[in-house]
Amino acid sequence: MAARKRLGGWSWGPVKGAKLRVLSLGAGIQSSTLVHMMLARVIGPMPDAVIMADTGDELPATLRHFDYLEGEITRRTNGQVKVLRVSKGERLSDSIRRRAAGGNGVRRDGTPNRFVSAPFFTENGGQGRRQCTREYKIEPLERMQRELLGYKSRQRIPPGSAEVWIGISTDEVVRAGAAFTRWTVNRYPLLEMRMSRGDCIEWLKRHGYPVPPKSACIFCPYRTNAEWRWLRDNDPDSFADAVEIDRLIRDTPGKKHREFLHADRVPLGDVDLSTAEERGQGSFLNECEGFCGL
Repeated sequence: MAARKRLGGWSWGPVKGAKLRVLSLGAGIQSSTLVHMMLARVIGPMPDAVIMADTGDELPATLRHFDYLEGEITRRTNGQVKVLRVSKGERLSDSIRRRAAGGNGVRRDGTPNRFVSAPFFTENGGQGRRQCTREYKIEPLERMQRELLGYKSRQRIPPGSAEVWIGISTDEVVRAGAAFTRWTVNRYPLLEMRMSRGDCIEWLKRHGYPVPPKSACIFCPYRTNAEWRWLRDNDPDSFADAVEIDRLIRDTPGKKHREFLHADRVPLGDVDLSTAEERGQGSFLNECEGFCGL
């Protein structure tokens, strides 16, 4: 599949003439900060809707945090801001299990089910293509935005019709860019305010808001050892699911190279997730932050 071109816009500040304003919610640290800043009128104008693309493989803690944010938005805007949850319609984990069983099967309408690749680490030193974000996050969000604007599939939408807030901070500025659709303009309020992920955490704490865990699929390969360790220690059921998926992506028939969830390219259950202190190396070794999704 060819790389998708960015055909829309990127705005520094509100988009003049936009018919729809949407906050794209991942329910992680950055997008949660956007929600609380929106409710506190620190940033504006107020969006028409807050939309979360649920992959079906989110952490239970992330879904609980979404429910909390939904309640806050509904209460503090008197229901004026819509809170919506959209999805592709099936989980990537189900597709992985089906593929490991020997085939992709068919959809309910009888059409073939194509497998969506994810950036798993391959034993030859590479990574798989990252189609999952596009198909499980971006495309469901775009379909809902089109619906809110009142346009059917394939109907032409005027350029600049939708302003979409995305919670990208200064430490991941390389992820920022123009929208993929001509009718959408991406806006990055955290970049406008020069806020890093650490700044977001401090802002949430300073104002008494909970700091959520990183928003990512249970088996996202962009986790650091610290994040895998957190999952193992705080959500053992989800960690067990990740270990299962890690096994299945290697046991899939017909794969040219075996795949792994961990960058060390060893089974997740065998990875040494001990801390530097536990290994007797002192506390000065800090792990970098990973990122994924919207």
